[in-house]
Amino acid sequence: MSESAFAPPSALPAPPTTLLDGAALFLDFDGTLAPLAETPDAVDVGDDLLLLLARLRDQLGGRLAIISGRSIATLRELGFGDFLLSGTHGLEFARPGAAVNAPPRLPAIDAVEAAFNTFVEDKPGLLVERKSISVGLHFRGAPQWGEEAGRLANILADEHGLALQRGKMLYELRPGGADKGSALIALMQTAPMAGGVPVFIGDDVTDEEGFAAAAELGGAGILVGAPRATLAAFSLEQVAAVRHYLAEGVAG
Repeated sequence: MSESAFAPPSALPAPPTTLLDGAALFLDFDGTLAPLAETPDAVDVGDDLLLLLARLRDQLGGRLAIISGRSIATLRELGFGDFLLSGTHGLEFARPGAAVNAPPRLPAIDAVEAAFNTFVEDKPGLLVERKSISVGLHFRGAPQWGEEAGRLANILADEHGLALQRGKMLYELRPGGADKGSALIALMQTAPMAGGVPVFIGDDVTDEEGFAAAAELGGAGILVGAPRATLAAFSLEQVAAVRHYLAEGVAG
C-alpha cells in the first residue's frame, strides 16, 4: 500500500447506518468488538454481544464474518463458533461447525516460541501467546521492553523466514502470504459474503489491509479509536460506539 493513500490523522466522519444496508460486514475482534485487556485471556465477550451479532448476521442474510489475529480455536472458545471466521491474520478460515482450513504449524514457530519464552524469563510483565500456527510477544504489561522485544522479533523473523506482524504492544511471528485484506477478498468470492458491499471495522494497524481491500471492492473501512493516518473512510470513537452503531443497524 502506498503511504500517499493514507488519510491524514484527522477526525473522520461517523459512518451512517445506511452503510450497513446490503453490506458484507467484516469485524475485527480485539479493540473493536471488545476492549483491549491486559492479557489476551482477560477479554470478556458477553452474551449480549453474541446475540447482537447473530441478529445482525441474520438481518444481512448471513453476510457477517469475524476477521481476527486470534486463532480460530480461540475465537470459538470465546463464543464465536456460530459465525464465519478468519483467524491468524487471514491464514485460517472456518464456517460454523466445520473444520478449520489452515496451514500446518511450522517447526520454526516452535523455535521462535522457545526463544520468546527464554527472553521473558527475567522480565515480569511480558507475555508469550501461543497460537495455533503463530506466536506473539506482548509487552503491554512492560512497555520498557518494547524496543528490545522488537529487535528480537526482527532477528527471529529473518532467521526463520517468517512474517513479522506488528500490533498494539505486540510482535507476532507467523507464516507469510496472507493478511486481513486477502482474507476479506477470499471471503467476498464465496457465499454468503458474495454480492454484498464490503464494510470492514477495525482498530489496529493490522486492519489497514482490510480497509484497503474493502475500498478496492467498492466498500469502506471504519476505524475504531483515536484519529491516525488510515485508509478507513469513517471512524467510531471506541468499542462502545461500535456496539451502539451495530445495534442501530439492527434496529433500522
